[in-house]
Amino acid sequence: MSRTPLEQWRNRAGAWVQRGLDQRLRLAVTGLSRSGKTAFITSLVNQLEHAGLDARLPHWPPAAEGRLLGIQRVPSRHHHVPVFGYEAALNQLSATPPCWPEPTRGISEITLAIRYRPKNRLKRKLQDTATLYLEIVDYPGEWLLDLPLLGMSYAEWSEQQRQLLQTPALAGLATPWLQAGALLAADSPADDGKLAPLAAAYTQWLHDIKRECGAYLVQPGRFILPGEYRDAPMLQFVPWVWGEAPGGLNDSHHYGMMAARFEHYKKHLVQGFYRDFFAGFDRQIVLVDCLTPLNRGPDSFADLRRALNAILQSFEYGKSGWWQRLFSPRIDKLLFAATKADHLTPDQHGRLATLLGTLVRGGHRHARLSGIDIHTLALAAIRATSSGRVSHRGETIPALQGRRRDNLDAVALYPGEVPESLPDAAFWQQQGFDFTEFAPPEWQPEQPLPHLRLDQALAFLLGDKLS
Repeated sequence: MSRTPLEQWRNRAGAWVQRGLDQRLRLAVTGLSRSGKTAFITSLVNQLEHAGLDARLPHWPPAAEGRLLGIQRVPSRHHHVPVFGYEAALNQLSATPPCWPEPTRGISEITLAIRYRPKNRLKRKLQDTATLYLEIVDYPGEWLLDLPLLGMSYAEWSEQQRQLLQTPALAGLATPWLQAGALLAADSPADDGKLAPLAAAYTQWLHDIKRECGAYLVQPGRFILPGEYRDAPMLQFVPWVWGEAPGGLNDSHHYGMMAARFEHYKKHLVQGFYRDFFAGFDRQIVLVDCLTPLNRGPDSFADLRRALNAILQSFEYGKSGWWQRLFSPRIDKLLFAATKADHLTPDQHGRLATLLGTLVRGGHRHARLSGIDIHTLALAAIRATSSGRVSHRGETIPALQGRRRDNLDAVALYPGEVPESLPDAAFWQQQGFDFTEFAPPEWQPEQPLPHLRLDQALAFLLGDKLS
């Protein structure tokens, strides 16, 4: 049920008061597919629930100093947003054998009340204890990839997609929708019976290039993760790549109808998401899987870089008048986290963080000019391996021990070196990197989940709020 304007105003007014007193923080968690968002949020909540007892968070001062008094899950104040499936994720991780939690397909959130003793002298004079309400919001990174569409016309976006088809691997998978669209005349009467299957074939192509080619910059993002808008007419359009369309067409023609739906999509889904959700975030973490594209090759890695540049446009504050008027953003801390650090030996973690920093460096300047604090970090929300050393050809080398995700076989291996800078042609020709997917660790629910550097992420994102 939708909320009345009065209820919405009261909700916002209460949030403003609490935010002004540092009593509420809205933390957004996003990442492209397979970056580990569900595992990250599950482990974050799990660590916080153990924080006052037996959590392993030595680099998070409130926990290390014994100032945390307790954490409790509380009902969300956003009754229209689904609740994050925390219990279901824990059940999957503690199953026999354990399995990784199912990825989320839309937006969800979970709220924690964190009770602590303030360290700040002024806060201590006002109150012996304090409570921070932490709202953790999970949303697909693919939705951020739609932001560049706001600056494009339908014709411009169509040309962009046509250029993608110059890549043989992408074009080879596009045959079904290209052949179907070639049968439509731009000025023929609009027919949903023809547009719906054409859009379905285009959507399948987006899924195929993600799976087969390791593509990341797939647009429109809601075609991949439509949520409640599945089968809605505004998701039934494709780029026009079959030559120049005649002028003067309106929405009674195929071309005009798809152009109209493109504009409707931008207004109601892209702008709507930023207005209703993104503009309300206080802090943001973007999870990035750098290892999979290193395995796939240069095309996949280059597309990851393009996708990250598109995401970074979401955080270019202050300089764009239309952005400021439309979204009124206020994010002041932005963390880019390279996930699956446990799939590398410890000597490679610093290189992984440096590589991610290089990938996102282009967007730092705009964000820092607007007062946003940006940090990069290599972490594993749930550690699936142990590290040690093994003998190989008379030498002792670093190695990982764990169980392969596909067959659960126990292995000890050295995955190779991660490049510290953007990989060049020589890396792709002779690199020895071999990233292996690992199964979750054996874990007892009464214990905190094992992790790598989740406490450092907490220190950056929440450190000043629990001082």
